[in-house]
Amino acid sequence: MSSQANQLELAGAYARCADIVRSRARNFWYGLRLLPEPKRSALYAVYAWMRMVDDVVDEDWESGGDVSGGRTDRVARLESIRARTHAVMLEGSRPQEPTWMAFADMVENHQPPLACFDEMIDGQLSDLEWTNCRDWPTLQTFCRRVASTVGLICVRIWGYDDPQVERFAVDRGIAFQLTNILRDLREDAGRDRCYLPQSELEDAGLDLPGLLAWSEPGRCRAFILEQVRRARAHYDASSGIEGMIAPDSRATSWAMTRIYRGLLDKIERDPSRVVGQSRIRVGSLKKAAIALHAKLQGAGVAG
Repeated sequence: MSSQANQLELAGAYARCADIVRSRARNFWYGLRLLPEPKRSALYAVYAWMRMVDDVVDEDWESGGDVSGGRTDRVARLESIRARTHAVMLEGSRPQEPTWMAFADMVENHQPPLACFDEMIDGQLSDLEWTNCRDWPTLQTFCRRVASTVGLICVRIWGYDDPQVERFAVDRGIAFQLTNILRDLREDAGRDRCYLPQSELEDAGLDLPGLLAWSEPGRCRAFILEQVRRARAHYDASSGIEGMIAPDSRATSWAMTRIYRGLLDKIERDPSRVVGQSRIRVGSLKKAAIALHAKLQGAGVAG
C-alpha cells in the first residue's frame, strides 16, 4: 500500500475515533475540540480505547441484558485488550481495525505510560465484581485506576515541563470521577452498584435505599454535600495544572474542568437531584459558551 493510501486510512481511523467521542462523550468533546493537531486526534484515540474497555463492562447493562452470566467472558475480553495493548506498546504491533490503528499511531507519536492502560483495565476488572464500596480508601483506589490514569495520559500528550503536574493530574482525575459518581447515583443503583463509601453512609445514619428514597432529607442532604466537599477539595488540589501544561493545551483542560465543575455546582445547589429521575447535565449551549470562552482566552485560562 502506498504512503498516501496509508495516510488516508489512518485519517479515516482517527475520524472514527472522533465520531466515538462526539457521540459518547459530549462533556469531553467540547474541550478536546480546542486542541491543535496532532494532540486532538491523539486524545480521540485514547478515548476510543477507553470506551472499548468500558463497553466490555457496561454493554449488557445498557441493552438490558444480564451481566452476571457473562463475567468470565468479560474478564477474558478485558485481558485480550490488555494483551493487544501490550503488543502495540511493547512489540510495535500495528493492527488494522480503525480504533487500534489510531491507538498504535498515538502510541508511536506520544509514548504514553503503559502502566496507565494496565491500571485502567485493572479498574474495570474490579468493577465487574463491584456491589458496594467499603470505605474511602477503596473508592480512592478505584478513582485512581479508572480516572487518574486518564489524567496522566492527557498531560503526557498535552506536554509539560514540571513533574509536579502528575500529582495534579491524579487529583483532577479523582475530582472528575467523584462528580460522575454523584451524577450517576440512581443509574448505578439500578445496576446493583454503589460507589459511595458504605462506612460513611452508616456514620451518617443512612443506607442506600433510604438515600435513594430521600427518606430523611436533612441527613441525605448533609451526606451528599459532604461528598461534594470532597470532590471540590480534589478540584482545588489540582487547580494549578493549567499553568504547568503546554499553552496550546490549557484551554482544553480548563474547559473540560469547568463543564464538570458545572455538574457539581448543580448538585450542590440541590443535592436531591442525585436521586431524581432526570440525569444532571450541563446544557449544550452552556458547554459551547464555556468552550468559546476558553478558546478566546487561550493560554490566559492558566490561572
